[in-house]
Amino acid sequence: MAVRLWHTALFSLCIVSSIGSKCGPAEYETGAGECCPMCVKGSVVRRDCTSDSSTACIPCVGDTYMNEPNGLNKCFTCRTCDPGQGLHTLHKCTTTSNAVCDVSDGFYCGSYSGNKECNLALKHSTCSPGERPKNPGTKTEDTVCEKCPDGHFSEHGVNCTAWTVCTAEQTVAESGSPTKDRDCKIIPRRNRIMIIIPIITVIIIPIVTLLIQRSSIGTKLKSPVQETSEGSRVAANNSPEETEDT
Repeated sequence: MAVRLWHTALFSLCIVSSIGSKCGPAEYETGAGECCPMCVKGSVVRRDCTSDSSTACIPCVGDTYMNEPNGLNKCFTCRTCDPGQGLHTLHKCTTTSNAVCDVSDGFYCGSYSGNKECNLALKHSTCSPGERPKNPGTKTEDTVCEKCPDGHFSEHGVNCTAWTVCTAEQTVAESGSPTKDRDCKIIPRRNRIMIIIPIITVIIIPIVTLLIQRSSIGTKLKSPVQETSEGSRVAANNSPEETEDT
């Protein structure tokens, strides 16, 4: 940021010095008050012009550049896109233009420079256990998290998964929570028998009781009576021989 302000100050100085001076728009004024031709982009002044020679310019080399016609004697230093700050190089620096940085994956811009370039990127936030990303992070926005719905859990804050459903041969050993799955445990055979016996007792005993009651009612009924043509009554369960003897 300080380097960029310095660049701006230098350009402002050139503009101010040219206003009201005798030099033209493509010239710069030397310390001796002479008007010399500016150096083109990608170069700076090596030696001011004289009455016998024009301005001597030299190209920018290494990690330096100059993006304007100028009367300066030093090139600007190229910008460095630091991966440690979540930035990578989108366009490399040339002798006539500065490097352009972009936000790396997994980061978002936390601070912009005056020309709307990102100069500080921050790592996307991670959701806590029991949460999941509602809006994934982008290059301009941080991650937005939300809680898992009821009956779901997220152990690492990535996805919400439904609790395990215990089968008929299992029992709930530990209830589920927003951060942990439900724990199911197989019921031991002996315990299963202990569970089945009360169920059988509840079902069988009423049936047996009902059958016994019906059988008892049947034994108390009297045998039917049959009447002969003479008007005498004979028990229906008596044999013909017994009827004749009577």
